[in-house]
Amino acid sequence: MISKAPIVFVVDDEPSVRKAISRSLGAAGLVVLTFASAQEYLESYDPNAPGCLILDLAMPGFSGLDLQQALAARGGAPPIIFLSGHAEVLDSVQAMKRGAVEFLTKPIEDIMLIDAVRNAVEKDHIDRLLHAELADIQKRQGTLTPREAQVFHHAVAGKLNKQIAAELGTVEKTIKVHRARVMEKMRARSFAELVQLAVRLGITFKAR
Repeated sequence: MISKAPIVFVVDDEPSVRKAISRSLGAAGLVVLTFASAQEYLESYDPNAPGCLILDLAMPGFSGLDLQQALAARGGAPPIIFLSGHAEVLDSVQAMKRGAVEFLTKPIEDIMLIDAVRNAVEKDHIDRLLHAELADIQKRQGTLTPREAQVFHHAVAGKLNKQIAAELGTVEKTIKVHRARVMEKMRARSFAELVQLAVRLGITFKAR
């Protein structure tokens, strides 16, 4: 189930709710797929499918919170909009802490639902772009030799070439060569950009 167009996945055990949501979102030009249970959705779940998930909180058996947790265990979930027939504060707090983007109570006005869905779809789009960018940066990092990786870490910590050379037991000229290769392989046009890449990679670089 791979599509370039975002899909709104609706999981609710009430047929009337699924029908109403599908009709409202379809009229707004959104692609909708509905599921009668969390298990049914989980069986067809494709992490590569862009979009968001509208999820009923209180379903018999496998609840909405259970599905949210199951998706997290698989490495992450799409942006989730929880729906509930009751304003259950504790459950909503728990859902939001786990990463839900919105928590709405039934019955919900079309305009509120559509706005929430569009925000969730936009969030998913941005998240996927950031994930793709990070994967590309990690790929560049993977081309560094072990020594170049050491120089990379020392350089972004703000150390001078002569300091790095002393710590690695080599000469400053060699460090300059490694540093140039790091800049080239990481495709950094400036030292500031190299530091930004290190931040994206989660590298800690407190100077000693």
